[in-house]
Amino acid sequence: MSGERILLIDNEEGLCRMMEAVLSDSGYKIKSYTRSFEAVEDFNAGDYDLVISDIKMPGMDGLEVLQRIRSKDHAVQVIMITAYATVETSIQALRKGAYDMLTKPFEPEELLYRVKNALNHTQLMEENRELKKELAGQFSFDNIIGSSSGLKTVLETVKKVAVRDTSVLITGESGTGKELIAQAIHHNSPRKDQRFMAINCGALPESVLESELFGYKKGAFTGAAGNRKGLLETADGGTLFLDEIGNLPLTVQKTLLRFLQEQEFMRIGDTQPIKVDVRVVSATNADLQLEMDEGRYREDLYYRLNVVNIHLPALRERRSDLPLLATHFIHHQNKKFGTSVQGLTPEAMKLLSAYDWPGNIRQMENVIEACMTLESADLISLSVLSQFITADADSNTTPANIASEDYTQALGEFETRYLLNLLNSTGGNVEEAARQAGMNMATIYRKLKKYNIRKEDYNS
Repeated sequence: MSGERILLIDNEEGLCRMMEAVLSDSGYKIKSYTRSFEAVEDFNAGDYDLVISDIKMPGMDGLEVLQRIRSKDHAVQVIMITAYATVETSIQALRKGAYDMLTKPFEPEELLYRVKNALNHTQLMEENRELKKELAGQFSFDNIIGSSSGLKTVLETVKKVAVRDTSVLITGESGTGKELIAQAIHHNSPRKDQRFMAINCGALPESVLESELFGYKKGAFTGAAGNRKGLLETADGGTLFLDEIGNLPLTVQKTLLRFLQEQEFMRIGDTQPIKVDVRVVSATNADLQLEMDEGRYREDLYYRLNVVNIHLPALRERRSDLPLLATHFIHHQNKKFGTSVQGLTPEAMKLLSAYDWPGNIRQMENVIEACMTLESADLISLSVLSQFITADADSNTTPANIASEDYTQALGEFETRYLLNLLNSTGGNVEEAARQAGMNMATIYRKLKKYNIRKEDYNS
């Protein structure tokens, strides 16, 4: 039984009763009216999941019913019934917000099919609204973790620039959360209901980057089998985030500058300019002043991008935030994997707070995830944490460096070292190594094969 609430409005009492019986038998909760004035007067937003109304009725016709109901509840879907489904009538109804038109006479099966479609559409719209609310909450300022003075200064600036439609350049070391700040700007701006598009300018070769940004016309180059929109066109009305903007080739810099000046561009191979309304937020961990001095970056583009500069402090500059961030990442991993790690031991927290975190927030998140993968106790211990970081942040040979790499690679390097040390300590006894590691022997052998560890690699 579905239980959705449906309002029926039709002055033909026989048809009204037939629809009520068919829909009630399918589990819907029905309220029916044969007088349109009365139905509209009694209607309140949120009372119903769907309205079905005839168009041709005495007094207040169906189009006026539709208009008044939609003015009270913009979210409710309305199906209009008519015996005269002219194109003009259909267009009028759809323009006023009708979801569907049902032409008399119709079979009960067709009525149920149209109702089901309309309610599914309502559910999808509701899910979309919930996702948007969740997304907006994810990038609200309250969800940017930290209370240090440096971060507070950043967030005050972000709040001010979010509502202003101006170009922003976010600077800071790798892993400081530049894209998170860009998303916070977008989701707290008047463009929040439009698209947020992101591209890493350092990850693509020049030719690919140019076509990704600006799109291309059919036949512009070998392989261009059709017209294709670029990110600027796709992001129309929204925000485009250009990460690693310092890696833009000079030819692309020139085209981007023209867009920022004119708000228009041309697809590759096209001669007609395309005008769009896009806010550009960019980020870099490079010294753009040095790049300009050495002729690798256009000064005029720099000043167009850097209308407002937001510099993110490195994690070592906001040590008071380290316990908060660690707690946040532990909570996130618990939620993701259904674990129940409570935090870190005092000794582990002391090491975490003393470490300089050269990979910043991204590194800490990876380290916490790796620790929780291996830790079997309620608290992350010093022995587990110290396998990933050490107090000597300047050493290039410490396990700390693996955390700023790709997580899979980092975990693989750690497991290789861990297994070698473990097997060395047990004299190559795999059974004893499995017992000490809390693994079964099959897992040990599988990992030895995975990482191509041979007997000659450890003392036997």
